[in-house]
Amino acid sequence: MKDTLIRIVNGRLIDPHNGIDKNTDVYVANGCVAAFGQPPSGCFSSTRSIDAQGCIVAPGLVDLSARLGNVETELAAAAAGGVTTLACPPDTQPVLDEAGPVERLVRRSEIAGLAHVFPLGALTQALAGEKLAELATLHQAGCIAFSQAQRPLVDTQVLLRAMQYAASFGLTLHLQPQDYYLARNGVAHDGETAARLGLAGIPVSAETVAVATFLQLARDTGVRLHLSRISSAAGIALINAARRERLAVTCDIACHHLHLCDEDIGYFDSRARFTPPLRTHADREALRKAAAEGMAVICSDHTPLGADDKQLPFAEARPGATALELLLPLTLRWARECGVPLIDALARITCAPAEILGIPAGTLTLGAPADICIFNPEAAWDVTEDTLVSQGKNTPFADSNMHGKVKATLVGGRLVFGA
Repeated sequence: MKDTLIRIVNGRLIDPHNGIDKNTDVYVANGCVAAFGQPPSGCFSSTRSIDAQGCIVAPGLVDLSARLGNVETELAAAAAGGVTTLACPPDTQPVLDEAGPVERLVRRSEIAGLAHVFPLGALTQALAGEKLAELATLHQAGCIAFSQAQRPLVDTQVLLRAMQYAASFGLTLHLQPQDYYLARNGVAHDGETAARLGLAGIPVSAETVAVATFLQLARDTGVRLHLSRISSAAGIALINAARRERLAVTCDIACHHLHLCDEDIGYFDSRARFTPPLRTHADREALRKAAAEGMAVICSDHTPLGADDKQLPFAEARPGATALELLLPLTLRWARECGVPLIDALARITCAPAEILGIPAGTLTLGAPADICIFNPEAAWDVTEDTLVSQGKNTPFADSNMHGKVKATLVGGRLVFGA
């Protein structure tokens, strides 16, 4: 059967992986990027055109952490946000510590067909931090890496064995550094804002102690280590020092932390409660610099929560916010405010996270899968319950004006949103 040829015309192609930034037409056939400029040779059943006038034609975004809740709804939100590939943390219901739940998640996402979903398997059984999960079995079931999500792993001997096992089989660990005892009962950054509001604090040392521990064990084992949701200048400094030693360590920053600090809690605004917490203005500036210099990638840390989870006293509200649809505009805002070239900003949410996951995504190389995000970087829109597709409507950016709106998203050459 002859395939339809999709022609994306009048757009500006930006592919950070290949260093391409030019005005050219893009052709898609058989689910892949088929040609640039001139149509590919061959016979096609028909030709469909997408007018990308005033738009950027970029690789689909790659998100290192997005909780899905209702799989179909959240993948629709991913498509609306231009996210074509995402990693799902293991703290689902049920936990991704056995092959069955992993296979069901993969199957549901494949049936939805709105984005590529790569599960992160539970590092320990039930994420309890006591016994290792069957990592090899989970890997065979589809887990791309392993994580404790936001659950503590207090026993460092278990962590050491996990790293030894992962290193032996070439598996990557995604660990969120927060020392359990130093962070215990804390809900906000341990600083002036928390003291003024009477909130229990989480010191920066909760992050740095955990980072230092993870890095030392990584040195001892040679494991590939990804540190998730770094929140402090001191944490970034430790990671940069380890990378200068050529340690195999990478890290990411949640998009919220590039724009907010602990002062944005305001008067107990539970929408601004996160794990790790929003820290100081100086920490925020260090995170911005790390992303600008390519020392960290950017993720959404998407956590769709209902009103019942947030309309509570700050200390009782669940941490997290919806963000799949905000990853692109918040990255664009950061780039504008920090003077980061657009091609570099897009690298932080396309090819760089794809490299961390070890997958062939985040690129528009000829012959690559046609996972494409077409967006207008100047288009303005307001963040409201009506404009968000996600089931989770809670975000500290509610009622804010954003610039950068997705016009169309293609996954494997299929139009899954817009146009």
